[in-house]
Amino acid sequence: MRPPVAHHRPRPAAPRTGPLRLHAPAPGWSISADVVVVGSGVAGLTAALRCQAAGLTTVVVTKARLDDGSTRWAQGGIAAALDEGDTPEQHLDDTLVAGVGLCDENAVRTLVTEGPGAVRRLIDTGAHFDAAEDGALQLTREGGHHRHRIIHAGGDATGAEVSRALVEAARARGIETIENALVLDLLTDADGHTAGVTLHVMGEGQHDGVGAVLAPAVVLATGGMGQVFSATTNPHVSTGDGVALALRAGAEVSDLEFVQFHPTVLFLGADAEGQQPLVSEAVRGEGAHVVDADGVRFMVGRHELAELAPRDIVAKGITLRMQEQGAENMYLDARHFGADMWEHRFPTILAACRAHGIDPVTEPIPIAPAAHYASGGVRTDLHGRTTVPGLYACGEVACTGVHGANRLASNSLLEGLVYAERIAADITARHAAGGLPARVPAPVAHPQTPEHPLLEPQARFAIQSVMSQGAGVLRSADSLAEAAARLDRIHAEATEALAENGKTAEPGVDTWEATNLLCVARALVAAARRREETRGCHWREDHADRDDTDWRRHIVVRLDPDGTLATHTTSTADFPPTATTLQEQ
Repeated sequence: MRPPVAHHRPRPAAPRTGPLRLHAPAPGWSISADVVVVGSGVAGLTAALRCQAAGLTTVVVTKARLDDGSTRWAQGGIAAALDEGDTPEQHLDDTLVAGVGLCDENAVRTLVTEGPGAVRRLIDTGAHFDAAEDGALQLTREGGHHRHRIIHAGGDATGAEVSRALVEAARARGIETIENALVLDLLTDADGHTAGVTLHVMGEGQHDGVGAVLAPAVVLATGGMGQVFSATTNPHVSTGDGVALALRAGAEVSDLEFVQFHPTVLFLGADAEGQQPLVSEAVRGEGAHVVDADGVRFMVGRHELAELAPRDIVAKGITLRMQEQGAENMYLDARHFGADMWEHRFPTILAACRAHGIDPVTEPIPIAPAAHYASGGVRTDLHGRTTVPGLYACGEVACTGVHGANRLASNSLLEGLVYAERIAADITARHAAGGLPARVPAPVAHPQTPEHPLLEPQARFAIQSVMSQGAGVLRSADSLAEAAARLDRIHAEATEALAENGKTAEPGVDTWEATNLLCVARALVAAARRREETRGCHWREDHADRDDTDWRRHIVVRLDPDGTLATHTTSTADFPPTATTLQEQ
């Protein structure tokens, strides 16, 4: 969609008195809506469809095309207690175990009890899942699950099918969309209530052109932050924009230290950067073995489920074996599947491997862990409300309390479905009660303040290198301190250049993304330095044990108006917060 014809011009710029914002021109055009959803994955489109069905004027803003987000890359399935022999209680138990003491039981119970209904509504929307010979949904098993409760589509193309169904529904129902748009910052009124977002439509108009969608309710569904690391399964657009926006707006984020590294990512060489092909957990669920170069199944004896242990345990096991042997990678051996099973059950993975010169039918697949999923994010309550009035978050950008210290396999698409529906219901109810009137944005200025300069595009690669070396699968006080110092230097150099000669990087997509990555990286490292224990996805070599006495707590991070990161802890009893403990909305 092209930028709309302007029918509203924001007031002239005035000195900044509110939240931090990216340096950018004032919006030159705007449109209005009841709700704006940022992101077009399973969470974003589900929220948009439900809001639109309730009669709310809804606009979807997405960074690429509607179907180019993280959802389409999901090879795993959707976990839900759909079998007669399974129960939500059993699903809850597996989720709590994977979360290593930091899941909020109420949030998980909400997920597993509302999940089956949400899946059926997704099917009603038009999604088609693999069926057994008797026509019932075909259920499989993945790491951390003690029951067969995972549904798939096209074998290993679940995300693509979910995305197809939701995108087709959104287009059929005429939901207004703005594609190829990078959302920059939250607009607020004089009372600090959400009033919309600013955005840049890439490839249209000026390289730094900015517009706005004015709405009293904003739903962040921007996905993950995997691009903060050198190697990730996330697409190129996953630069943590939603978390950075929320931090600048004054929202709290939580559990950022718990980044899940997927244990079985196709190893393309030590120098490979950016998005790497995923080898789904479902391959191990069907019986593939994790082995070293000698064919030894080293996960046997490390955990009762061996290769099907939760992802953090498998990733740690692989990393330790690599260290022990001085190897750059391990292997996934599924030669015993045979060609027919590979071609019908895992066609996407088979094609990806063969495209890189590896035939899993006849040889083991080289693998290594890579950044995959952020268990933490923008802190919300059970209705998706954040600590900023009118701002909601769902999907990977959010921290609902469901995942704790480590996400259970195939719970992510389910979380997107369930909590997007809850957000839509809350927005609908509040709108009907008159609680979401149109808001007038406070005057916005974007001065080049010394505490928040833009970074040059090349800073992206420096940030990724720092994070992979110091805050990856293995962490320690020394590695995290070095990472923090190097990130501070990147920030300080840009700050000094701005203070001394008034120069900063020119506004544009590359500089905005690099600045977002630095914001997210610094917050993640601050949380990781504070958590002095090993738990779930967070593995401290200098604090090898889990510490429930001091660290069965959540680390909350916020960005103060002067650009300083502040952290505090909150107990599991206080997380996720209730609507009354969040800022009154």
